[in-house]
Amino acid sequence: MTYRAPITDILNTLRTVAPDGAFDEDLWGMIVGEAGKVAGDRLAPVNQSGDAVGAKLGESGVVVPEVYRDAYAAIREGGWMGLPFPEAFGGQDLPRVLALTVLEMFQAANLALGLAPLLSLGSIEALLAHGSPEQQAMYLPKLISGEWTGTMNLTEPQAGSDVGALKTKAVPNEDGSFAISGQKIYITWGEHNLADNIIHLVLARLPDAPPGTKGVSLFVCPRRLVNADGSLGETNAVKCIGLENKIGIHGSPTCVMEYDGAKAWLVGEPNRGMAAMFTMMNSARVNVGMQGVGIADAACQEALAYARERKQGAAPGVEGSAAIVRHPDVQQMLTAMRAKTLAARAICYACCAAADEVAAGGEGAKAAKAREDLMTPIAKAWGTDVGVEVASLGVQVHGGMGFM
Repeated sequence: MTYRAPITDILNTLRTVAPDGAFDEDLWGMIVGEAGKVAGDRLAPVNQSGDAVGAKLGESGVVVPEVYRDAYAAIREGGWMGLPFPEAFGGQDLPRVLALTVLEMFQAANLALGLAPLLSLGSIEALLAHGSPEQQAMYLPKLISGEWTGTMNLTEPQAGSDVGALKTKAVPNEDGSFAISGQKIYITWGEHNLADNIIHLVLARLPDAPPGTKGVSLFVCPRRLVNADGSLGETNAVKCIGLENKIGIHGSPTCVMEYDGAKAWLVGEPNRGMAAMFTMMNSARVNVGMQGVGIADAACQEALAYARERKQGAAPGVEGSAAIVRHPDVQQMLTAMRAKTLAARAICYACCAAADEVAAGGEGAKAAKAREDLMTPIAKAWGTDVGVEVASLGVQVHGGMGFM
């Protein structure tokens, strides 16, 4: 797959939606440009080959395509995970909307691999908002650096999207930790061999918890236990027991996770896990909407390139067979694809720009918060719908050769 980051489109959108005085042409342009190189030169070239190989579950656990190793190293070594997070934990304290542009390019270039940092982002935000100082000091620096990855463990076989029906149990241990037992499904990058540790954020019930969503608590459960000095200890009692098969992202391990008395620690207050979960979910909503934009942009690029080289039929002013980009119906599809992609990008960026205004405080923070709350579900729903619609139109552009 060939992918060129749409640097001009991204910067034009940032210039339009960024809070007054926040847009820095030189700095932001340099960051977007360098991230675009990583996406185009390191992630995109291993997209198709990684999908062909896929993630495998064996006796030693989950192994992802070896071609992902160098690509993920480029994300980690470039510090791309840490753009919007506090310097105190190794981040760069840059605007969230700027970090969102990097996420877009990584998802567009290689969605399967790009899901790994995307899930870590939600874990980081949840620990920043709800974790204890000790939990933050223990987990955030390695998550922000990309040395470790994070997951969200919400869904269960019998519960689906009804989080209140979950049955995973958390039993107190004598040392203040908890023993987690249960099964979670659809856990993206729940197990893999690209990082030294995986930090699971798990929803579970305490023994005296009330029924429904009011009895849900959040726990942090590392794949490998972390010693007081930060070194890694023994492997925890959590493992992947199955992999889902998702079209187009076979390289991304979507795991069925089994917890068998795994050691974990409460995040926030007991029975207040839903509030923490929504911190992760709202982060994921915008980021998943941005996935849709990335896929749409990649589809635009592929469709336009094909339409310029595929010759079929006649067109005014062209001798012999004309490239199909000269045909009005193809032009209409390509124009619609681009317009929808630009609009969806602007909505997602505007949502994150509002979040940056909230974080900055000041007189406009209250109005910005209302705008962020309104736009978050819109960014997710419309961004993903546009991704599907634009990709479908891209298939139609390629349809002159026939497709299955």
